[in-house]
Amino acid sequence: MVIKEYENLKFQQPYQQALYYCSLLLQDQTWPWMEQLEILPHLEAADLAKFLPLMLSRAFLECYIAGNVERSKAESILVHIEDVLNKGPGPICQPLFPSQHLTNRVVKLERGMNYLYPIKGLNPSDENSALVHYIQVHRDDFMLNVKLQLFALIAKQQAFHQLRSVEQLGYITALLQRYPALLSLNFDPGRIDLRVEAFLKTFETKLYEMTSDEFKSNVNALIDMKLEKHKNLREESAFYWREISDGTLKFDRRECEVAALKQLTLQDLINFFNEHVKVGAPRKRTLSVRVYGKLHSSDYASDKSQQLPPNSVEIEDIFSFRRSQPLYGSFKGGFGHMKL
Repeated sequence: MVIKEYENLKFQQPYQQALYYCSLLLQDQTWPWMEQLEILPHLEAADLAKFLPLMLSRAFLECYIAGNVERSKAESILVHIEDVLNKGPGPICQPLFPSQHLTNRVVKLERGMNYLYPIKGLNPSDENSALVHYIQVHRDDFMLNVKLQLFALIAKQQAFHQLRSVEQLGYITALLQRYPALLSLNFDPGRIDLRVEAFLKTFETKLYEMTSDEFKSNVNALIDMKLEKHKNLREESAFYWREISDGTLKFDRRECEVAALKQLTLQDLINFFNEHVKVGAPRKRTLSVRVYGKLHSSDYASDKSQQLPPNSVEIEDIFSFRRSQPLYGSFKGGFGHMKL
């Protein structure tokens, strides 16, 4: 059953494949599913039996308890778990060594560079192609966060209208804070990439022409979204657990980002756009992941043979690229974030 699940991954839609490749290119300590699939047929029950005690030999606990529980009760639950794992005549596991704590690091793209990763779709019968146009901005910072979020809020509807409705470049068009993506049957990814840059030039003009009242309206809309109460305990827990899982531990994030939004000016947003998003910006860092479907296999060959524009690099091998690039520091496992 597990092998079948892995084999079915090649039938994912091209935009899902593009998101997967984007993650594989940028996130350190990630492994391709094809390598895992290659290993699976050789595993035996005895291998799993040997692995379980090895996995538990050293452990680091991260816990979050929510709901109708007193603090003392929550702490006693955690102490009990630690006692079962770490104490007694035959402890199941020992704490991790400091050098073993997990990290969460991302490739730091070079400023002023545009990286391209073209690849054929995994399913040879799928006619669709896809593009993920990734713009890397910053690490976690309250002011930069709200600038990026406000840009995404303002540009999202315009991007969908222009790229999906007017130009009909793809029937899935999304501008997200993390990964803007397009899925197309009619156009090859290289053509779509050019239209994304054309949209950014159009948006630049509209941003420069934005009135103070329009800016304030968008800021207030984003503030309202941030101040909206969690709908249920699951949603609230997901917010706090993400801070724990990422290692950022900014549990007052919403309040701090609202405070940053109230200080933000239209000129601040324009300066942010000019520095990080504007086409040709000297500090801009871009990664374009292009997945070519059956209808655009000839475009794949022609795009591969074309001379690259200035400050552009074609990535031939994911792991050679990743090994050659600097990494952002990790919030997870950072100093002061662990109890040894």
